Amino acid sequence: LPCLAWRSKRTDTRNMQNVGLIVNPVAGMGGSVGLKGTDGDMVEKARAKGATPVSPGRTREFLRHIRRRDEIRLLVAPGTMGADYVSNSRIDCVVVGEVTGTPSAADTRRIAVELVNAGARILVFAGGDGTARDIADAIGETIPVIAIPSGVKIYSAVFSYNPRAAAALLDSFIDGADVGEEEVLDIDEDAFRAGRVDSRHYGYLLVPEDDRLLQGGKESSSSSPESRQDLAAAVVERLEPDVLYLLGSGTTVRAVAEELGVENTLLGVDAVIDGRSIGSDLDERGILELLERYPRAVIIVTPLGGNGFIFGRGNKQFTAEVLRRVGRDNVLVIADRAKLVSMSGLHIDTGDAELDEEFSGYIGVFVGRDYIKTVRIT
Repeated sequence: LPCLAWRSKRTDTRNMQNVGLIVNPVAGMGGSVGLKGTDGDMVEKARAKGATPVSPGRTREFLRHIRRRDEIRLLVAPGTMGADYVSNSRIDCVVVGEVTGTPSAADTRRIAVELVNAGARILVFAGGDGTARDIADAIGETIPVIAIPSGVKIYSAVFSYNPRAAAALLDSFIDGADVGEEEVLDIDEDAFRAGRVDSRHYGYLLVPEDDRLLQGGKESSSSSPESRQDLAAAVVERLEPDVLYLLGSGTTVRAVAEELGVENTLLGVDAVIDGRSIGSDLDERGILELLERYPRAVIIVTPLGGNGFIFGRGNKQFTAEVLRRVGRDNVLVIADRAKLVSMSGLHIDTGDAELDEEFSGYIGVFVGRDYIKTVRIT
C-alpha cells in the first residue's frame, strides 16, 4: 500500500497520536468550470468540461505543512479517499477500511466510523459542505475534526481558511488546544444552481478552537438594498470605456449589474464592456477567451458571506491562471461599509499558495463615492 512507503525510526510509538484522514476525491471539481457542485451526475459533467480533481492537491498541501509530523500516526482511508496522497509525507500511516468501485458518500460515512473505531483522536477530512454533512451524520461529536476546504460549496463554520491553516490547527490540537462546536450548514444544491444560497442549520462538529485559522460561518448580508444601490451607482461612475469588467458573485456586485441594466448571475461570473453584457455565467475557459480578446480587464468582487473571502469561496471560476492574467492591480473590491466593519479582514484561497502570497497585504476597498478603506488580505 502506498502509505507504507515511509516508516519513522522511532522505536517507541506509544505516545504518538492517531489522526484519521479521509478525502472526497471529487470535491471542488465543478468550481473552475462554472458548475455549482459535484453531487449526482455533476461529476461526469465536470469531467466532460475538462475539470480536474482539486482535493488531492489540497490534501498534499495540508500534509506538507504539518509541523508535528513525528508525533502522529495517520489512519487513512484507502486509495483515492486518502492513502494515495500520503506516500511522500514522511508520516507513519496505516490504511483503514476498504472501498470497492467508485467512492461514494456512503463510503465516507462508513470509513469515518471505522477510523474512529481504529483509535483516531481527531479526524481530518477534505471536501465541501456535503462532506461535512456526511461526517456529521457518521460521527457527530464523538471526536473533533479538521476540515480542509476543497469543495465548491464551503459555507460551514467548521472549515479552516486553507490547507495550511488546517495543518496549523492539527499542530494546535497536538499542543493541547481546546475544542468547541462549530456549525455545519445544509446547502440546497438545486437552489444553489439556480443562483440562491438557501442554507439551514444541519448540525455541529467539534473543532480545535482558533479563530485565526477557522473561516467562520455564512452570514446574511448586513447591508440594505438602498446602501447597495448607492454603492453600485458610485461604482458605475468609475467604469471606463473599452475595459472588460468581470463581475463576481454576491448581492453587492449584482447591484452593479442592475445599475448597468445587464444580466446577472448571482453565484457566477458575468462580463460587461461599455455597459453591455458580453458573457453570462462564465467558466474559467470562457473568461480566458474573453481576456484574449480584451487585454484591458478588471475584476469586480465583494467579500462573500461573513467570512471575508474575495477569492476561493463562491467564485472559483476566478482561477489562479485568470487572476495572474488580470493582475492584482486590476481587482476592484467593493463592499458596503456596515458589512466591512463586521469583518476582521479579507481572505484569499485560490489553491495556489504562491499566488495567495502575491495577493496578500493591504488593498483599498471601495465603499462609496470618493471613499476607500484600506483592508488587509490574508
